[in-house]
Amino acid sequence: MTVRARGRPTTSVAPTRVRALRLYPTPMEKRLWGGLRKLRPAGYHFRRQVPIGPFVVDFACLKARLVVEVDGAHHGEPGHEGRDRSRDRMLRAEGFRVARFWNRQIALELPYVMDEIHARLTDPERYWS
Repeated sequence: MTVRARGRPTTSVAPTRVRALRLYPTPMEKRLWGGLRKLRPAGYHFRRQVPIGPFVVDFACLKARLVVEVDGAHHGEPGHEGRDRSRDRMLRAEGFRVARFWNRQIALELPYVMDEIHARLTDPERYWS
């Protein structure tokens, strides 16, 4: 994967697919988006539904090379776990760090989730995953 001049990774995902995902976020994606937008004054600009290679990640701060994924219950199923691991490996190979949070964490522990994301942004060496 190469990087475009504006710093955005190239993708093979159709723009209509990305647009549809942005138009219909899940309730937990909406909730987390509200928290991520509050990080903008600190210099961390997140984008929603970012196409990277053959994938669309839930959120990404391209400057910090951090991907944040919101996982529903189906991500715990055996077949899906393997796909997530493979996807994370590809993203790491492209220089991204990946932080995954369960829907339940976002619903019940949003301050903890935001603290964890902030820590990954401010101390990337410690949280390289």
